[in-house]
Amino acid sequence: MDIVQEGSWVLQKYPPPECMMAALLLRRDKKSTAAQLKADLNRTDNSFGVRQLQELLDCVLNPEKPAADTEALDWCKCLIAGGEGFEEFCKTVRSYDNATLCGLVWTANFVAYRCRTCGISPCMSLCAECFNNGDHTSHDFNMFRSQAGGACDCGDSNVMRETGFCRRHRLRTGENVPSVPRDLLLMSEMVLPRFIICIIQYLRDGYTEPDTSTERDLQKVLQQLEAQISFLEDLTKMGGAMRTVLTKILTNQETFKDLSMGQEGNLYAKNNYEKYLSALKNSGLVSVEEKAQAESSAEAGEGVSTGPLGLLGTTPSPTPPGTDDQDGEQSVGQRKRVKLSSTTKDPSIMDSLKHKCFLEELLFWTIKYEFPQKMVTFLLNMLPDQDYKITFTKTFVQHYAFIMKTLMKSHESDTMSNRIVHISVQLFSNEELARHVTEECQLLDIMVTVLLYMMESCLIKSELQDEENNRHVVVNCGEALLKNNTYWPLVSDFINILSHQSVAKKFLEDHSLLMLWMSFVSFFQGMNLNKRELSEHVEFESQTYYAAFAAELEACAQPMWGLLTHCKVKETQEYTKTVVRYCLETLQIWFDAIGFVDEPAPNQVTFHLPLHRYYAMFLSKAVKCQGLDLDSLLPDQEMLMKIMVHPLQIQASLSEIHSNMWVRNGLQIKGQAMTYVQSHFCNSMIDPDIFLLQVCASRLDPDYFISSVFERFKVVDLLTMASVHQNAVLDSEQERPMLEGALTFLVILCSLRIHLGMADDEILRAEMVSQLCMNDRTHSSLLDLIPENPNPKSGIVPGSCSFEEMLSAVADFKAPVFEPGGSMQQGMYTPKAEVWEKEFDPIMVVLRTVYRRDVQSAMDRYSAFLKQSGMHTTGNPWPPYKERTPLHPCYQGLDRLLHCKTLHIVIFTLLYKIWLDHSNMSEHVLCMVLYLIELGLDNQVQDDKEDEEHCHDSWFPGSNLLCNLHHVINYVRVRVPETAPEVKRDREPPPSTSAEASSFGQNVREAQVFSLVAERRRKFQEIINRSSSEASQAVRPKSGATRWVPPGTPPQLVTEILEIRESMLSLLIKLHQKLSAKQNSLSATWLEDAGADSHAHGDGITAIERILTKAATRSRQSKRSIQEICGKVSPPVAPKKNSPTDRKTDKEERRLRARERQQKLLAEFASRQKSFMETAMDVESPDAEAAMDLGASEVIESEVLYDCVICGQSGPSTEDRPTGLVVLLQASSVLGHRCRSDEAKKLPTTDEEHIYPGDTCGAAHDVRLSLMQRFFKDSSCLQSVSIGWDGGVYVQTCGHTLHIDCHKSYMESLRNDQVLQGFSVDKGEFTCPLCRQFANSVLPCRPGRSTEAVSWHMPNNKKTSVLVKEVADLQEQLGLFPVSTATESNLSKEMELVIKDIKNTTQRKYMDYGRNPGSPDNDFLFMYSVARTNLELELVHRGGNLCSGGASATAKRSCLNQLFHVLAMHMRLYIPGQAYVPMLFRDCPSLLIIFVLTMPQPLRKEHFICLVRMLYNLQYTQALAALSAKFSPEERQAWSTSGALKKNTFNAEKSYEALLGHVIAELSKEKTVYEVNTEEPYMVGHGAIVWSPQSIEYSLQQFCLPYLRLSCLLLHHLYGDNLSGCSEEDEFSSLATCVGLLAPAPQPSNPMHSAACLDWMVNAFDLMTQWCSEVTGLSDTQAEQSMTLLVQDPQWASPHLLCLPDNYNIIFQYYHRKACTACKKVPKDPALCLVCGAFVCLKGLCCKQQGICECVLHSQHCGAATGIFLLINASVIIIIRGHRFCLWGSVYLDAHGEEDRDLRRGKPLFLCEERYKVLEQQWVLHTFDHINKRWGPHYNGL
Repeated sequence: MDIVQEGSWVLQKYPPPECMMAALLLRRDKKSTAAQLKADLNRTDNSFGVRQLQELLDCVLNPEKPAADTEALDWCKCLIAGGEGFEEFCKTVRSYDNATLCGLVWTANFVAYRCRTCGISPCMSLCAECFNNGDHTSHDFNMFRSQAGGACDCGDSNVMRETGFCRRHRLRTGENVPSVPRDLLLMSEMVLPRFIICIIQYLRDGYTEPDTSTERDLQKVLQQLEAQISFLEDLTKMGGAMRTVLTKILTNQETFKDLSMGQEGNLYAKNNYEKYLSALKNSGLVSVEEKAQAESSAEAGEGVSTGPLGLLGTTPSPTPPGTDDQDGEQSVGQRKRVKLSSTTKDPSIMDSLKHKCFLEELLFWTIKYEFPQKMVTFLLNMLPDQDYKITFTKTFVQHYAFIMKTLMKSHESDTMSNRIVHISVQLFSNEELARHVTEECQLLDIMVTVLLYMMESCLIKSELQDEENNRHVVVNCGEALLKNNTYWPLVSDFINILSHQSVAKKFLEDHSLLMLWMSFVSFFQGMNLNKRELSEHVEFESQTYYAAFAAELEACAQPMWGLLTHCKVKETQEYTKTVVRYCLETLQIWFDAIGFVDEPAPNQVTFHLPLHRYYAMFLSKAVKCQGLDLDSLLPDQEMLMKIMVHPLQIQASLSEIHSNMWVRNGLQIKGQAMTYVQSHFCNSMIDPDIFLLQVCASRLDPDYFISSVFERFKVVDLLTMASVHQNAVLDSEQERPMLEGALTFLVILCSLRIHLGMADDEILRAEMVSQLCMNDRTHSSLLDLIPENPNPKSGIVPGSCSFEEMLSAVADFKAPVFEPGGSMQQGMYTPKAEVWEKEFDPIMVVLRTVYRRDVQSAMDRYSAFLKQSGMHTTGNPWPPYKERTPLHPCYQGLDRLLHCKTLHIVIFTLLYKIWLDHSNMSEHVLCMVLYLIELGLDNQVQDDKEDEEHCHDSWFPGSNLLCNLHHVINYVRVRVPETAPEVKRDREPPPSTSAEASSFGQNVREAQVFSLVAERRRKFQEIINRSSSEASQAVRPKSGATRWVPPGTPPQLVTEILEIRESMLSLLIKLHQKLSAKQNSLSATWLEDAGADSHAHGDGITAIERILTKAATRSRQSKRSIQEICGKVSPPVAPKKNSPTDRKTDKEERRLRARERQQKLLAEFASRQKSFMETAMDVESPDAEAAMDLGASEVIESEVLYDCVICGQSGPSTEDRPTGLVVLLQASSVLGHRCRSDEAKKLPTTDEEHIYPGDTCGAAHDVRLSLMQRFFKDSSCLQSVSIGWDGGVYVQTCGHTLHIDCHKSYMESLRNDQVLQGFSVDKGEFTCPLCRQFANSVLPCRPGRSTEAVSWHMPNNKKTSVLVKEVADLQEQLGLFPVSTATESNLSKEMELVIKDIKNTTQRKYMDYGRNPGSPDNDFLFMYSVARTNLELELVHRGGNLCSGGASATAKRSCLNQLFHVLAMHMRLYIPGQAYVPMLFRDCPSLLIIFVLTMPQPLRKEHFICLVRMLYNLQYTQALAALSAKFSPEERQAWSTSGALKKNTFNAEKSYEALLGHVIAELSKEKTVYEVNTEEPYMVGHGAIVWSPQSIEYSLQQFCLPYLRLSCLLLHHLYGDNLSGCSEEDEFSSLATCVGLLAPAPQPSNPMHSAACLDWMVNAFDLMTQWCSEVTGLSDTQAEQSMTLLVQDPQWASPHLLCLPDNYNIIFQYYHRKACTACKKVPKDPALCLVCGAFVCLKGLCCKQQGICECVLHSQHCGAATGIFLLINASVIIIIRGHRFCLWGSVYLDAHGEEDRDLRRGKPLFLCEERYKVLEQQWVLHTFDHINKRWGPHYNGL
């Protein structure tokens, strides 16, 4: 620090003379200086200009100035532009852009495209612009969000096909650009080298080693340099001309030499260079000078760190002090440092550390600073320049080891990984480039070495097999390197370069590299070892297993698949042979290292055997594609035996895990078993393992193999004829699943053909069928579930069938179904019928199921299919048997498994045990046994030699299954515990006669003990020591037989002899009888009758019949035996033991008894419940009983009874114990969003489109009210209109009732319940105890009679005048009817509470429309508007009219009656003031509701109808006035005249002409009324409209309809009148009749006249005159507005959500980069309101107000706390409702009917009209709360 300060101080004090000139220049204007210098430099002798420029730059670009100083940058811009403006200069340079590639670089989260049809490399990607300008119709493309960043490949024919280029790059416009004038970039060439060295000097200066500095220090340096690096980035964007200049500078070694060290005597530069050298040294890299010394001192064979390892600072010799190899100290396990073979000792690799040009040092610092984004972008932006690309790739490769080392130490390894891959994927995806650096820079050597180095840092000693002496080391999966996937960039690069054939071939040809690679793979062999916990549950469940699986898949399997793709043809045989040879060598080394002899260690399993899998997959490829002979690639028998042990151990362990034997190891062990078979892993794990076992089985002795299997599965002791046995290793409940597991494994082994001869198409088909049979699948989940490697899913591989074609061949598409109340269905694929019939393969399903329940699901679906198609209707079908494709000749030996005595003995034993119902046998066991028999019958083996002499048992004569089937076995010797039933009966005296005695003795000799273990030991011995004598073999079984008996078991084993006298065939026939429960189920002639009909589907009976038929057709002997056995059928008799039929009846009796007991219990329970209910009712309601005694039956009848859903009692609602309806109160703005037009507004998707919010119902009513408030008294205005269009309170109920006190205790219990989700009890929310519907309040029911039974409901014939008088009297009484406040009952208290709830439901701004908030007038307006809102919403729900009559879903559960009662009770506290607003301005429906609510309750129906009639007169007059305003002055004149003529005719009061004329005449008295409107558009524009009598009548009816609809609904709810349906044309007359305005006509008369409904109490014309004079009497100033108030239009269309475009991409492209209107930034999560089209930031802190985020704010403002938002980046819709939100789903689906949440798949999405309708319906019906189940609180954070 000090030195630098001193230097700069000296400079200031005595500026050296050269600086004088520069100082002069510095003072001048930048532009003119630049222009002058440019002119000087253009002269032929430009030395003066050069010197001047250099001096100027020395001053300007002085690295000792703070980097943040922008002065230097401004100078550079001016100098480069040579005097003109920098912007113009940029334009000029751009015009010379000769680039033919796009090369646009993007960072993480950028949206790009990938087209598999056009891509050559799988990493190919395009920017949106190039993609949209290219033609990719019907291509397989998708949009994706970049993870690590990338660059556009458009124009690069190495990576993509030219047909996919966009227009600009296809035409190669860059090629015919004129060449650049020399002087244009002259200044750049002079200035930029100085600028770049300046940046490098800043980087050198700022760097401190991570141990001394914090991350922040480095960040600070970078922040200060941001402007400079951005400037470099801008230069690259000027196009090809400037990039060429930059490339020259960056790669020029001379310039670098001159500038890097600084001039002599420049102290600063010297120190600066020292810093660079020390940074090199600290990185474990050797600088140039040190290297020279080292070379001179090095002995011949030992340079200081040669080869790529040298780069890493890991040296074979002691580590030099300069290298920081801190890994060296943790000597975990025996760490092997790998010495490279001599081939890679290439000194050129060492030169990499001598930075020869700017590019190299820049990359070095980029790495040191851990890849700052700006630097990465700059380096990548340069790539379109080919020279640069090559140099940069080489530089990158030279630094590769150093990059990875830095990565391992980084704290931000995730970010750094992404940035590294961002660079490397651009370089290594290009085959030519990759080949070039492989040849020139040893890229492969470097990569493998670095991988080894990386893994060596986390090795531990393996504990597999021989824990003590194990010499093998494995990676430790708990290390951060593996857990955080730090190795990912390296492996990803490796896989990338291996995808190029030329590179892969180099790798396969280089033996030393292959050896290295195998040793790398062996680090993973046996990692993550599991040891079975036997005593107690493991304390800590480690989750390292996922790291292990990921590591094997990514670091071992994927490179393997990469290599295999290049081993497809005969010419590549040698490669395969080499790999196989090295695999076997490495395996042998591994067996020795872990100390493996012949038995695996018990209770251990590792799922990771990559060496085995490499070997298996290369074998498979060799036979399948390269025509190699399998035997030439196989080792000797002993090695095969070893190889098979561990994969077999895994299969047995899977079975153990599913049998709960590993339960103490925790859930993670199940996780491993599932991952092992899961779709992404199975083809790299379980498939190779099974294939390897198949290979071993086909080459080893079958008896040995079979006995190994049963021994591994630990079920040997179970395979005895005795009914009782001891098992030393399994509990009895584990025996059955383990036996099932062993048999299923054998079936899979014998029938799976994936690697044994199936073509790729067949494999794909089988995989697809098995997945579809488990469940119907969506297209994407199917793509995901089908293993990737043998069958690439997309694109068409020559000769293979594409995924789509195969899918359409095996499956039918089920389009998405929509139930409005159900969940959102996706488009599904379901198997075709013929697939179920012919291709369902349960074995494949078992192999591919991750969850055992999927197997059951497949079987259930299969049996459903059989039932439906009538193929098998009774009982449960068995898994169908499927014929297999023939084996490849190489694997023919596999069939010998099915034809070996050991298996036949097992089959015989099991058939016998099942027949006798021994314990632990199951249907599944029988099913698998039969499957094995059938496989054996179908796959015969040619008996080439009869070498049976070494078989030391007399079970069967030969090994052919067909012969052995009918072989009868008479006696069997078994070892049983003394206590077994067999022992007792065998203690009989020997037979009396000598003849019998001798035969008995012979049987004793003949009967054999069957010991699998002994058998296996013998075989193993035989193979190991071929030469040893027979004698030793004979001894072995004896010792082996007792090996499994644990010492000290109480009962002693004794040998007994059982008499059997059965063959397999006879046992099968007896099982047939047993299964069909018939004595002689098969008659002797059965075979002849059977015929050839297929037995493909059915149960066990069918299976046995199928086997018997096959046996009979294939062997005459078997046929004879079958007929013989069927002929002498007798009930099965167990050897001296009660027969199974008795047991069967026993079983049935027990079942019957259990059933009876159950019935008794149930009956008792029911009677108890009943008596409890009765006693409960007695206590609660004695008065009901008393009433009954009085015989007052009519009292009971007219009282409404309510059932409480909590206490279950039924009774009336009383003042003291009121009952209430469960209701949900919610604020709603649905009505306010209605428009005049029935067409939905379009969502804007261009800048030209807009939505105008002013034409909505809510806006119109607001304008109307504020206009009135300008002219009239507030209290009067507030009674003339309704509010509640926006933010009105909607009340809905599920229809259930409860006592209010019960509800309170229910709420208490909810409050104490901690596990609540989705709603807030504190806010009064709950779910209905009966139907679980969401609710938040209880609406009290009024006590008293039901509406139906009221006496005052009867019609009467009072004259209208009398009724009017009565109504007037009632209104007078209003003042005399104060609600008594003295006696406050429980009911009135509850009513007050509900009113409070209703007020709290909406926001204050939706309640206070008066000038003085909170006044009674405001309250009054709010109360009657609640009623109005609910009526209007019901109308909307009924479709906007009442044509459909009473059948409306909402009407069934309407609570309007109770709501009116509560509102009325509250409103009668107010006395409405005097009205000032003219009657013609007042809203009739509002007036009707006010009258109903304020008059004494209950209101008689006749009075109600009287009100409706009188208000209809007013409504009609308003209609006339509004209509007259639409006329032209001439028309008005004409109608006025004709009306005056009609006035004197009869019934003029009911003639619209007379009345219309009168209104016009009256309103015309004040000229201003009509004059205002003369320039209205319909006067001028549509002057042609002539109003005919029909159009006038129609217009008047439409005006009055809304009023009539509301009146009818009120009538319906208050008095229970039925609404009769009608057609839309007759709606007016139908409603008028309903509310008594018209006498019911027998049939609809000729055209209806709305005037006929009028009923005037006083002279119509006088009354009208009075009403009109109120309008004309207003002062002139108000006249203008009076017209607006007159011309109201009460009609609104139904509410709609916005109309969305069909293709989602239109929305996405416009909105995902659009800036937010509030904060002017592009939101991270943009969202759209689907109600009004507002564009908002989801979760954005930028637009937060008072702690509330924008979406929540908008939902309050736009929907009164209900918001529907489309999330642009996720294509899903979220619903905000109050304080909760939920994910609704998506209305955009792909071509396969699927959602694409978060646009992960990026396929094109299209609007699903049905879903959108469902969404709209839920919005309009307010059912979001009921239908969507997953709600959560949003805490105002959305």
